[in-house]
Amino acid sequence: MSEIVLKATNITRHYQVERGAFKKPAVLKALDGATFTLVKGRTLAVVGESGCGKSTLARLVTMIEKPTSGELTVDGIDVTRADRATLMNLHKKVQIVFQDPYGSLNPRQKIGHALEEPLLVNTALDKKERREAALKIINLVGLRPEHYDRYPHMFSGGQRQRIAVARALMLNPQIVVLDEPVSALDVSIQAQILNLIAKLQEQFSLAYLFISHDLSVVKHIADEVMVMYLGKPVESGSRDDLFNRPHHPYTRALLSATPVADPFRVKERI
Repeated sequence: MSEIVLKATNITRHYQVERGAFKKPAVLKALDGATFTLVKGRTLAVVGESGCGKSTLARLVTMIEKPTSGELTVDGIDVTRADRATLMNLHKKVQIVFQDPYGSLNPRQKIGHALEEPLLVNTALDKKERREAALKIINLVGLRPEHYDRYPHMFSGGQRQRIAVARALMLNPQIVVLDEPVSALDVSIQAQILNLIAKLQEQFSLAYLFISHDLSVVKHIADEVMVMYLGKPVESGSRDDLFNRPHHPYTRALLSATPVADPFRVKERI
């Protein structure tokens, strides 16, 4: 039986936008009613154009922000009603990998120290144990022990993304949010990072929320797909159903715009 580690029920995120001294604030509906589950060992991909609400959804799942309404449960605990201590504990179970790994790393901090930092803040491990844990993760993501003492600028883009993945795994999370993790990389490096992500998911039974605008990448990594448009999910289902039998016009438009490496295949143009 599938183990649900996160459940969202009709969650929204609205922002007030000031329009001047004598006008009522406008309401920006960045996310307007999303319902989905994340299952242990499986990947839900969220796709859509810029401004569709993908990044807002990521901020809610990682508990950077709370939903305006709806229910969001992580490991059976309702985030919207949790106290500060409970939220701190839940934060350890949900980690994120950003599109730009260099921007999330301190350029003055060696990689080993960057990896150990979550353990220093959240665990009682001593210095030797933290170093051992960091070296283990470094090896796990395909880097070498000597990388422990190097700075972020000494790595390639693909290596830095491996470091970002390693840092996300330091606290043994249940859920990892991958926010456009390969969009800034060359195609050959993209494949390596996607294969690494898939291997780690199988090894640790991780639940992934994979955010992307690239349907060719989504087809490679996803188990289920949710398509978003203007802050609302418009279609969701299994990867095969969505790619082979799309129902919503917006989904068909996205698929129509995706290049296919098959000169003999005739695509529907929308």
